Amino acid sequence: MIDLLVVALAFGAIFVVELPDKTFIATLVMSTKMRPLFVWIGVALAFLVQTGVAVGVGTAASFLPEQLIHTVAALMFVIGAIILFRAARTADEEEAGQEDEYASRADATAQGFKVVVTSFLVLFAAEWGDLSQLLTISLVAKYDDPVSVFLGAWGALLAVSGLAVIVGRLLLQRIRLSVLHYVGAAVCVFMAALTVWEMTR
Repeated sequence: MIDLLVVALAFGAIFVVELPDKTFIATLVMSTKMRPLFVWIGVALAFLVQTGVAVGVGTAASFLPEQLIHTVAALMFVIGAIILFRAARTADEEEAGQEDEYASRADATAQGFKVVVTSFLVLFAAEWGDLSQLLTISLVAKYDDPVSVFLGAWGALLAVSGLAVIVGRLLLQRIRLSVLHYVGAAVCVFMAALTVWEMTR
């Protein structure tokens, strides 16, 4: 049974955390160098595998004592908030460097399947141990609902990468990366507070 509230919570948390992430920049840059649709397919497949792994780890962790799971989940959200808050200070200055880095990995001569593979490999390598992956693990362990969390988390990653492909440049012209980091940090604080509140009910 799919819990739409858990889907929505996972989607919201992962979306705002992933939006200012290097993944957004990587997808944006590659989609300007190679066919955007094939870039998005490769990125989506990389996210599919990584979300599946995170959900698997979270499912295994859900067998731990409930109090421990909630404590670790709250701690993960707090750490996430700190990481995003600290990264916000230099996010705008580092954006150009990140774009150059991912531009060098894109193959402007690639076509079709090669674009999918290139995009898959770049994102697959960039995302291991990423904050969104750690939060997905925490959400699965906390709610013990792997299917709902998977749908919400993967849906959020698909949405972020889709935005990067379609309106990424326009979005970055309108909203600074540092602002997106602060919003993500605020959401992590909210999720930590929600977890603590659930523990004390």
